[in-house]
Amino acid sequence: MNEVAYNMAWAVVFSALGGLIGIALILAASVFLPRFIERLTPNIDEDKEIARGNVAVANYFGRVVGASIIGISIVVAAAVLGGIIAALH
Repeated sequence: MNEVAYNMAWAVVFSALGGLIGIALILAASVFLPRFIERLTPNIDEDKEIARGNVAVANYFGRVVGASIIGISIVVAAAVLGGIIAALH
């Protein structure tokens, strides 16, 4: 019984630590990705185009950044789950 409690405690530690690191990665990605997309399209000023009401640029920019952040979230969730499974075995 003592070993089970020990493994469960490590699983909680791994999930909490992984969650905190995941939150930091998602916040960093939400800051870094829009700047990265703007560097990939140097001839288009996304901020001006969105302010002018260009819906196509707003949709493209929002979807690319949103999809990238969701992708990073999936990777972080898999890493946290892997840590929990490793702690329980």
